[in-house]
Amino acid sequence: MAAMLEAPDTARLPARTSSPLWLVVALACAGQFLVVLDISVVNVALPSMRSALALDERGLQWVVNAYTIAFAGFMLLGGRAGDLYGRKRMFLVGLGLFTLASLAGGLAQEGRELLLARAAQGLGAAVLAPSTLTLVTSAVPEGAARARAIATWTAVGAGGGAAGGFVGGLLVDTLSWRWVLLINVPIGAVVLAAGARWLPGGRAGAGRRLDLPGAVLVTAGLATLAFGISQTEAEGWAAGTTLVPLGAGLALIALFLLVEARAKAPLMPLGLLRLRSVASANVATFLSGSAMFCMWFFMTMYAQNVLGYSPLEAGLALVPSSLAVVLGSKLAPRLMRTAGPRAVAVLGTLTAVAGCAWQSTMTVDGTYLTAIMFPGVLMMLGAGLAGTPLAALAMSGAAPGEAGMVSGLINTSRTMGGSLGLAVMSTIAAARTAGVPTPKALTEGYALVFGVGTGVLAAGALLMWVWLPRRWTGAH
Repeated sequence: MAAMLEAPDTARLPARTSSPLWLVVALACAGQFLVVLDISVVNVALPSMRSALALDERGLQWVVNAYTIAFAGFMLLGGRAGDLYGRKRMFLVGLGLFTLASLAGGLAQEGRELLLARAAQGLGAAVLAPSTLTLVTSAVPEGAARARAIATWTAVGAGGGAAGGFVGGLLVDTLSWRWVLLINVPIGAVVLAAGARWLPGGRAGAGRRLDLPGAVLVTAGLATLAFGISQTEAEGWAAGTTLVPLGAGLALIALFLLVEARAKAPLMPLGLLRLRSVASANVATFLSGSAMFCMWFFMTMYAQNVLGYSPLEAGLALVPSSLAVVLGSKLAPRLMRTAGPRAVAVLGTLTAVAGCAWQSTMTVDGTYLTAIMFPGVLMMLGAGLAGTPLAALAMSGAAPGEAGMVSGLINTSRTMGGSLGLAVMSTIAAARTAGVPTPKALTEGYALVFGVGTGVLAAGALLMWVWLPRRWTGAH
């Protein structure tokens, strides 16, 4: 099956490298941590950015959207570039651009300078993120060791998203808003130097060319679709400024699939989508991401807008949940060896269902333990348990020359699912609140979001049980 996807000129990658495996995994995970952290870390700094750079509400929205649209739009292209030009090279290029853009954003004196820097950050992240997973899977031999490495990658990525509110609140309270961006510079420089020295080389697609028409279509399609999703918060779902980019993005992606079906050297071989492990894991990741990604946002909003927590206090309140993600990710490989990845993914999702259902019972006068900590721990423990087997299943279906593309695909599924989920859930919460920002009305809106999330996750658990492969070669 893998041989069907491997090009004749694909070079065999070394199973091991001269660098210690733990160091390769650590460097890849550091890159992934920075990428995911910057999706959420700026949220608590937005009020300070508004006063410092005279940004209006639409400008503040674009501080977030400029990053996520570029990130989602270029992800598949970044993954394929890693296959064709080398994972190490693309890791260094992506991290270098991300670090320089962070410096430019931290030093920005005008709103437009900050927005351009955030878009450049997103582009760097799109090149960097797929390489982080392929570096891990190409360096670590298939089996239990690779499952543990993927678990570490999953935990670090989820931890980066979870830590965003805490890290951002701490930096804004103790230094300034600029440091939510500038903190990436010294970390990025250290990882760049270490990566240039110790990451293994290797080029999986020597002699192959980039499918330029496919690259243009999928990048334009994903970016346009992400832009349409981002418009829903300000314009609503029925507005022309929302429907036109959504329709255009879907049309461009459909055209991309038609072009790929006829291309001699496609950007994304459609045979990948016929592999059960790749297709099912990506759909499950999209569905899980649509429900889980926004939970951090609404838990933070509930803590601040209803319970009266400061940004830093809200970040600290979610620390146990962040640790639960790490715990779940580290437990997953052990359970996968005995129960298999499908069962672990379903178990994790059902655990998240229990936490989400508990969270949906929130009240205006909720206590920390029962309204935030315990349900949050259950949700994030489940997310950690489910994320590792889904990533492992998706990557197990990829030939060496397609690993970057599959990594880009799984990252795109997670990102687009999260973006769509946040947009839909925000609309649901706003409809229930009906423009009345009282603690009671806000609580009812947030509770409804978690109730809907419970249903989405339950449907995801059923889909995983029916569709995910029962057997997994990585268990051996």
